[in-house]
Amino acid sequence: MNTYIEQYQGELMQAIEHFKKEISSIRTGRANPAILDAVQVESYGTKVPLQQVGNISVIDAHCMTITPWDKNVLKEVEKGIIEADLGISPVNEGDKIRITIPQPTEEDRKNRVKKLNEKLEVVRVQIRQVRDKIKDSIEKAEENKEISEDDKFRFLKEMEEEIKNNNDKLQEIRDGKEKEIMTI
Repeated sequence: MNTYIEQYQGELMQAIEHFKKEISSIRTGRANPAILDAVQVESYGTKVPLQQVGNISVIDAHCMTITPWDKNVLKEVEKGIIEADLGISPVNEGDKIRITIPQPTEEDRKNRVKKLNEKLEVVRVQIRQVRDKIKDSIEKAEENKEISEDDKFRFLKEMEEEIKNNNDKLQEIRDGKEKEIMTI
């Protein structure tokens, strides 16, 4: 791998990791604590992530419970889940919150796949921007006589292969998530 690609490798990896994190919150019809990552709870005057105020347990494929460490924040946990607008309804059981994940309809699944594709396109744009940066730096190096024309074409070819590999990796992640979403 040439130095021009290595220079931006971190940005490529960051884009892929960001995509993985973004799609983890898309519901699949199975209980997954990751769907609660975006939930913020008011605790002692500050908003904190749900994971910092209680224990999240997966009971079975369609049910989770949240047991706050401090029972005084139980109402705030319930409120935080409702405000996050995840399409799930929390049930306050006095000492814990029970969340039942409803089985999505066919239309819901298709909408989630659309959302998945939108998130994929955002990341692809980021990767194209990184590609443009790499290409500009290679062309600038050739203009400044730092590399030969042959090196420029070799480096550009390596760059295209690296970008293709990253796009293939994204597609693979997306396909896996779509399979999860569409599985009944």
